[in-house]
Amino acid sequence: MKKKNNNTTNSRKSFLKKALMGGTAATLGTVMAPGLSTLKASDIENRQAPRAGQNGRWEASSCLGCTSWCSVQVYVQNGRATKIRGNPNSKVNGENLCVRGHLGLQQVYDPDRLKQPMKRTNPNKGRDEDPGFVPISWDEALDTIADKIMELRNNDESHKFMVTRGRYTYLRDILYDRLPKIIGSPNNISHSAICAEAEKFGPYYTEGIWAYRQYDVRNARYVLCWGADPIATNRQVSYYNNAWGEVLSRAKVATVEPRLSATAAKSDEWLPVIPGEDGALAVAMAHVILTKGLWYKEFVGDFVDGENRFRTGETVDENLFDENYTHGLVKWWNFELKDRTPEWAAERCGVSADQIERVATQFAEAAPHAICWVGGGPTMQVRGAYNSMATHALNGLVGSADNRGGTLASNPEYSRGFPSVDPFLDDIAREGISRPKIDQRGYLEFPALNGGRSGGGVVTNRTADGILDEDPYDIKMIIAYFNNFAFSNPQSDRWEKAMSKVPFNVHLTTHATEYSMFCDIVLPATHHMFERHGFMKSIGNAHRQLPLNRPVIDRVWDVKTDETEFCWLLAEKLAERGFSNMLDHFKEYRDPETGAAPENEEEFDLYALKYATRNLWHPDYYQGGDRFDGWEDFYQAGVWNSNPYNFRGRWGNMNTKTRNFEFYSETLKDALEAHAERHNTNVDHVLETTHYLARGERAFVPHYEEPLVHGEKSEDTFHLVDYKSRLNREGRSQNCTWYYEMKDIDLGNVVGEDVAQFNPKDARRLGLQNGDRIRLYSDYGELECTANLWEGVQPGTVVKAYGQGHWATGRHASKEFGKTPRGGNNNQVLPADYDRLSGSSAFYGVVRLRVEKLEKQHA
Repeated sequence: MKKKNNNTTNSRKSFLKKALMGGTAATLGTVMAPGLSTLKASDIENRQAPRAGQNGRWEASSCLGCTSWCSVQVYVQNGRATKIRGNPNSKVNGENLCVRGHLGLQQVYDPDRLKQPMKRTNPNKGRDEDPGFVPISWDEALDTIADKIMELRNNDESHKFMVTRGRYTYLRDILYDRLPKIIGSPNNISHSAICAEAEKFGPYYTEGIWAYRQYDVRNARYVLCWGADPIATNRQVSYYNNAWGEVLSRAKVATVEPRLSATAAKSDEWLPVIPGEDGALAVAMAHVILTKGLWYKEFVGDFVDGENRFRTGETVDENLFDENYTHGLVKWWNFELKDRTPEWAAERCGVSADQIERVATQFAEAAPHAICWVGGGPTMQVRGAYNSMATHALNGLVGSADNRGGTLASNPEYSRGFPSVDPFLDDIAREGISRPKIDQRGYLEFPALNGGRSGGGVVTNRTADGILDEDPYDIKMIIAYFNNFAFSNPQSDRWEKAMSKVPFNVHLTTHATEYSMFCDIVLPATHHMFERHGFMKSIGNAHRQLPLNRPVIDRVWDVKTDETEFCWLLAEKLAERGFSNMLDHFKEYRDPETGAAPENEEEFDLYALKYATRNLWHPDYYQGGDRFDGWEDFYQAGVWNSNPYNFRGRWGNMNTKTRNFEFYSETLKDALEAHAERHNTNVDHVLETTHYLARGERAFVPHYEEPLVHGEKSEDTFHLVDYKSRLNREGRSQNCTWYYEMKDIDLGNVVGEDVAQFNPKDARRLGLQNGDRIRLYSDYGELECTANLWEGVQPGTVVKAYGQGHWATGRHASKEFGKTPRGGNNNQVLPADYDRLSGSSAFYGVVRLRVEKLEKQHA
């Protein structure tokens, strides 16, 4: 194994040496200018072009194109990747792979990739400022970064340092956790609150799961997709794409979504809900299930005398109901459900009472093999926490929680954490990490109740306000990796202002992006699928898998791995300056096979992976799942699979206060009361401050909250329905030509265009035709795109995919790099608002837009 790794390293180094001798140094502008790239696409094609089948081999790795985190195999010929497939050793996605994986080929060999370290020469920062980037060596870049860190520590300002991340591998804690702690900062800010925190809120405060769920679709008899699009953009797309034909052959499928998504188009029922009104629909369905006596009694329990007393408008005596594995059903009925009839909901949500009753009835009749699959749509709203609870609670009513054909938690896995950082924290570090975080989590107005703790979660987008307002203090240095917060957060102009204010910014990235344009040093990072080590954790098909990321090709550019190699090299520089704590800590990451401590960045990169995964591959530490003969066996397989799921194993042993599925959430009650006590107030005041409407006991049950929507309600305004294209690799695929050539695989989209979709009835009223150029605007910003008429859009809405609108990501993503975007970024019109109980940014059902038809431009 070591020999193989050294050969790869020598090949990589020799290639880089030749490339650099050939004059690969270039400014960022040269890197990005079409036709001027130092290594043009034609150069790549002509260099050692392999013939089909020549010296080819399949090498295992992992795809981070979305949170499916599929195990893959890359076909490598003469050191280059030529095609990709799913890894047949995987029990989750197997040989299946969605389009995102294949787009990785265009990313890794993109001539617009960042090729070497760059530094800013223009001290002024702003959207219209040319950074004046010039190439520098890694040595100069690391010296500069180390000097800035030591300056903060010497001035007792270590807490003003920050690390931000987007996507990651599970070697993340090296850069995201250990590095800022040893330096002395509490500020490690993740992207999680612009990803799925509100979606996790409901499962946590009903059954104790703050994590992604998996769904046993092959044993399901009814699948109710709620703001989720499993065959296009939800988690484990590759697996569900393969399984969906079987699902349709044996189960009914219904989809709740304002637009006709890919999954909705293949459903038996489409419920085109008005954006924001998901909660009304959910509690009405619960009302139907209870009044018809269709709850799953083996899980929920029953009235002591067997007579159903759930009658519309009537309260029920709690003593008359005997619960099994749930808690608080009668409280939920009395405080919320008794008056929530289908007729009441139909007036609000735009779905007919007949359809509500029919879907609820058929869903419950399939119990317990009935899945309510909750995605971001109903949850990432201003009051989305209670929508999250209301929709997920349907799984409790039908007994599908932790059941065959239902919604499942994650299977156990046996990776281990890194060595303790505590012995390497000096007094400066301990004082620094005791400070509050910059994102204002735990403030009265931002409970962010991850894990039941006040301030337990992140409030990603609030970080920009913390920086701008210097609340709780100012930030002087940021190291960011695998993210683009200046593009991916709502009301993104705030991030441009915040980044302009920070004195020193570093960005580790494969491509220069909008965020990079506000940075002082930009560092080229390895591509996750082809050029680096790491490992992932994903679930599906009633299994858990831990696939490896592996460097399977020759590195094309002078790149380093962010989470390992960069950290080691920086630690060496800090040690040269008399601060060896970080390097001393990293030397604790010993090779489990030999006991050797790492001596350079490449050994650290490999040993960290072997250390974290030891219990998966080392025969002496086997705990379950796949067995391997040792590291080489595991490394070649590329993935570890868990044992099959233990159905019903969590019944009566859920991670809630009562150990049961909580319809009346004692767990949430404790969390809210603790947050209120922290701020010397009461729960009602907390809810008022955080913009929720519930008071008293209703705060602890899933309930309907009238949506809070920004913008005037009128015939001239339209709910924005934001969605994620199946071509989006976390918003990073817009410099791939395939992205534009295949856009019509998303229903209602047009090849080569960034379109806003309108119902034809609305379009006629606005005088819009297909292809018209339009401007969408709100009180927070505007964007330009193209109109497209399509019947799969709820009237009164405008549907637009997130992804385009980049002005600094490459020749295909931008009309003019650094200046003019191609298409429009949805985040420019979205307000910076939140579901504050979870910390999640609000993307759905949150804003109404106005539409302006633009004059046609003549050639």
